[in-house]
Amino acid sequence: MLNLLEPLGLLSGPDARAALAAGLALPFGHQAYTLARLITPAGEAIISATELPASWRPIADRLAAPSPSWAGLGTEPAIMGVINVTPDSFSDGGDRLDPEQAIAAARQMVRAGADLIDIGGETTRPGSAPTSPDIERSRILPVIRALAHEGITVSVDTRHADTMAAALAAGAHLVNDVSALADPAAAEIVAASGCPVVLMHMRGTPMTMQAHAVYGDVVAEVMEALAERIALAVRAGIDRSRIAVDPGLGFAKTGAHNLELLRRLRELQRLGCPILVGASRKNFIGHLGAGDAPKDRLAGSLAAALFAAQQGARMVRVHDVAETVQALRVWEAIGTSGQSSANR
Repeated sequence: MLNLLEPLGLLSGPDARAALAAGLALPFGHQAYTLARLITPAGEAIISATELPASWRPIADRLAAPSPSWAGLGTEPAIMGVINVTPDSFSDGGDRLDPEQAIAAARQMVRAGADLIDIGGETTRPGSAPTSPDIERSRILPVIRALAHEGITVSVDTRHADTMAAALAAGAHLVNDVSALADPAAAEIVAASGCPVVLMHMRGTPMTMQAHAVYGDVVAEVMEALAERIALAVRAGIDRSRIAVDPGLGFAKTGAHNLELLRRLRELQRLGCPILVGASRKNFIGHLGAGDAPKDRLAGSLAAALFAAQQGARMVRVHDVAETVQALRVWEAIGTSGQSSANR
């Protein structure tokens, strides 16, 4: 186990700047922290951030800089637009099954400010049956080819190694895998391609996963499982700098588990990889909003995206791009000098 420093007592905007100027806090990207939890094999301790022992300063220096660029996306929270080329996805199934509809929707998302587009051809909602990889590829490859030809950054949302290979050959830039490279051939394909990859936490399969939504400490167990998948990926030859992680909200998780993961999202930074959060239109938002239908969950989705960004998410995966872009720009302008929002 490595020594870990967890920032606590976080401040943003003018409060952060004032505390830093007064020597009462240390920088944490665009924020500041007044307390630090020091975690070692011998135990934990919470101290004032400005009283860090000299041996911990190198770790504090690494925390001071904004998150490094990942997949060429810059350093601010990136927006991943969702395009499901499926007949039965939980939120937009059937809306973009025709390739031309999917391509047009992706273009609109990019015009609205999406940094990349996540293309999926298999429904992975709770209880869904698997889709043949042949059918999956027939749905997504025309869309990926067209978007990549236009210079749009494309992510392929798949858990099938053959589909990953075909999508990368068609121009996809990265792989987003809900099974964290569970297909035996997946890690080798990603390693050979040199592409970035998102490893998501899930138990079981989409058909069975909710039966596995039993945890003692959901955050600790998700972190442990993701650490194992990161180690597998690195052993397969995938450079750690190309790996991002996703806690998998709604995948083998109850609504309470989703909320706990969001509350404690910063703890996942101990994994040393950028964090992607996909809360958009998820069922737990509908339950909190008196059972709203998926397309009526915009307000709750925006709240979750902003909270995830505040807690250190490097990317948010969303259906409503224009609204999320606007919300993040306002949030960034309030919490910083406004320079970051002017650059978006």
